Amino acid sequence: MTKKQRAELVQLELEKLYPEVPIPLDHKDPYTLMVAVALSAQTTDKKVNQVTPQLFAVADTPEKMAKLEVSEIKELIKEIGLSNTKAKNLKKMAEVLVEKHNSIVPQTYQELEELAGVGHKTASVVMSQGFGFPAFPVDTHIHRLMTQWKLTSGKNVVETERDAKNIWKEEVWNKLHLQIIFYGREYSPARGKGEKDFITKMMFDK
Repeated sequence: MTKKQRAELVQLELEKLYPEVPIPLDHKDPYTLMVAVALSAQTTDKKVNQVTPQLFAVADTPEKMAKLEVSEIKELIKEIGLSNTKAKNLKKMAEVLVEKHNSIVPQTYQELEELAGVGHKTASVVMSQGFGFPAFPVDTHIHRLMTQWKLTSGKNVVETERDAKNIWKEEVWNKLHLQIIFYGREYSPARGKGEKDFITKMMFDK
């Protein structure tokens, strides 16, 4: 099976499995999405969704978040890993949004990545899921599965993202990256043995 055939197989099977893909993190606008994604680093989306309702009840805008003390933010997100660092970042992020962007989430990678706690992956998620721009955010599930499927030889998520964008057409990026994440969680979890990973078996089992 050629690389092109493997890529087509992935797209076809994932479309059958996940014709609709909800955004995994609960949010109501680009700002709350960005906060949720920033909190999700090294934490499950499920845990983030358990914590953000109490956070957003108090601070669902940059103005409200900027007025909180770091200690108050930390108390609200204490169940999430790296809560100390994340609380500081949320405070700084909010202050810059208020002071520099009139409390509006910017729509460019450069401006997003200048915000505290926002790396390239978070910026990509906001651009794709928040604003609808074509993007292919790569997390550990996507990096691992694309390596497994021999669709990338990337050593890191940046190289894997580049390969994904070269393999699939721009119009499917926003949906496909979510489909791969859902598949990874359900059929090929990192701590599992991949017994359920039928796409890999279809590609390589004789």
